[in-house]
Amino acid sequence: MSSLEPASAAPSLDERRFRMLIDAVTDYAIFTLDPDGHVSSWNPGAARIKGYTADEVMGRNYDIFFPEEDRRQGKPARALDTARRLGRSEDEGWRVRKDGSRFWALAVIDAIYDDNGNVIGFAKISRDITQRRKAQEALLESERRFRLLIEAVADCAIFMLDPDGRVSNWNAGAQRVTGYTAEEIVGDDFSRFYLDEDRAEDEPQRALAVARSAGKHEVEGWRVRKDGRRFWACAMVEAIRDDNGTLFGYAAVLRDVTERRMAQKALDDAREQLFQSQKLEAIGQLTGGVAHDFNNLLAAILSGLSLVERMVGKDEKLKHLLDTMRQATQRGHGLTRQLLTFSRRQPLKPEVIDLSKRLKDTYNLLSRLLTGNVKIKQEIPDDLWPIEVDPTELELAILNVSLNARDAMPRGGTLLISAKNDERRDDKTGQASKSVVVTISDTGTGIAGDIKKRVFEPFFTTKEVGKGSGLGLSQAYGFARESGGSIDIDSEVGKGTNVSLRFPAATEKPKRHSPEDNAMASAQDSGTVLLIEDDLSLAELTSALLEHAGYTVKVAHSAAAALNMLKRGSRIDAVFSDIVMPGGMNGFQLARTLRKEFPDVPVLLTTGFSGAADVAQIRGIEIIAKPYDPDRVTSQLAKLIAESRRRGAH
Repeated sequence: MSSLEPASAAPSLDERRFRMLIDAVTDYAIFTLDPDGHVSSWNPGAARIKGYTADEVMGRNYDIFFPEEDRRQGKPARALDTARRLGRSEDEGWRVRKDGSRFWALAVIDAIYDDNGNVIGFAKISRDITQRRKAQEALLESERRFRLLIEAVADCAIFMLDPDGRVSNWNAGAQRVTGYTAEEIVGDDFSRFYLDEDRAEDEPQRALAVARSAGKHEVEGWRVRKDGRRFWACAMVEAIRDDNGTLFGYAAVLRDVTERRMAQKALDDAREQLFQSQKLEAIGQLTGGVAHDFNNLLAAILSGLSLVERMVGKDEKLKHLLDTMRQATQRGHGLTRQLLTFSRRQPLKPEVIDLSKRLKDTYNLLSRLLTGNVKIKQEIPDDLWPIEVDPTELELAILNVSLNARDAMPRGGTLLISAKNDERRDDKTGQASKSVVVTISDTGTGIAGDIKKRVFEPFFTTKEVGKGSGLGLSQAYGFARESGGSIDIDSEVGKGTNVSLRFPAATEKPKRHSPEDNAMASAQDSGTVLLIEDDLSLAELTSALLEHAGYTVKVAHSAAAALNMLKRGSRIDAVFSDIVMPGGMNGFQLARTLRKEFPDVPVLLTTGFSGAADVAQIRGIEIIAKPYDPDRVTSQLAKLIAESRRRGAH
């Protein structure tokens, strides 16, 4: 029976219309129950939703629509009892169709009363909301997964802010990054993570304002943890709005990228160091070539002065003038020597030295030089490892750095010379290396960052004109590099400067020198010298100088020409050759060839520059730096010729 009114009653027009309305509803199951819960009427919507026809369900208890577990628990009877007592019962839950399939229903039971207020039945409305429940469950599951995802992110602080910037929720990553628990931070203003100086500049509110207007504010900067430690953060604040565009709050993300920033800074520093190294190398190439040519000019001048001095006789006034010219030339030689040291083309004479003793001797020298309001101290242990360097250049480097330090303390201060042994282990190879670090520290004005990048450049100086050549630190730089070491500057404006020279420790012990080791040949001996010099003016002056000293001189302007002279049988007692020459064969190559083909002919080399590696390739060959002292050249040649003749006599 599909009608809702009793069969025996003649339906009125209103009742027929109401029945037609109920029968037209197919999305809702609308039916009535008698006071005991038996179905007394049934609409097409009920048939569609539950699968029963009116004939199949009329008179049956409505508990057939409940799952078995609900019937065992008495849920159908409790629903009717609630409606009987309160007039209405409303519930959501699983229901069962005729075919046994389940659906999620929204069910409402209303009590029906007679004129005396007695319950004569119930009106029951059910709606299948399975799809809506699935959508809700999917949404809840999505929210749950999203919440779990947010909570699982441990390296990012992800949290919400209300429209005023107060923290409204907090994930585990936020606690790890900032140190605050949710109980400590929820409800507090997010400006707590900013530095005091940023809060004073109203930076937190500026971030919210940008997010409100632009939708998002993203920046990197310092933030502070609960314990006060700073960290470099990638910070993002994004505005959240509802469908109407009303601001709901903000999503905030903080990520600790301190390690990345440090790595980037280290990379930038390495690039800057590479750039500075390449620039200094290029400057070194230029200055080395200029200094070499300049040394040739100075050598010619010195040779000419020596000849003139021997010709002027007893003219004291002219001798004084020549002596003044010699001193000026020697000062020029000092400048080119520093340039060549910077460019690593100064021929060094390395030897294994007792560094502790050398440093203390240099300290004593500085104590006499640095007088006035500069106090000098030393921390030089006696057990420093020996190093292999040119001791003269080491002393010059320390003097140059110390004089710079003195000039940086115009109102006085303290200069400290210290040294220490340092042993390091390579992280990749595991091999240990030993070195010695010599540090010159001052309490002076310090060096600004942009200036610190240029202090090793030749001729760069911040001093007034005439107060310095700008070559002191460049000499120290070149000497350290050519000695297989390094030099570093640590300085801050107003807090002084530390210059550290690092040298590899020597494996040998320092040698003890006897007075005979440094003795020069005092007596000159006659002989024939083959002079090889491509600079024509210098060749002419040096030839005249040697002839004035009693030698017979033959001149060649290339190594090939010199070899031809020797192969033709020319009697030669010694060879005096420049190292850098045109024609494809330099002085080193010539010396090696002479050792093989003419082993009895000694060789004396000279140069304005040369690399330490090249010097090492031909041990035992004497080298004199340009501009050379004429007396030293003649005495050294005499010594070589005498030694050669002694070997021949035996």
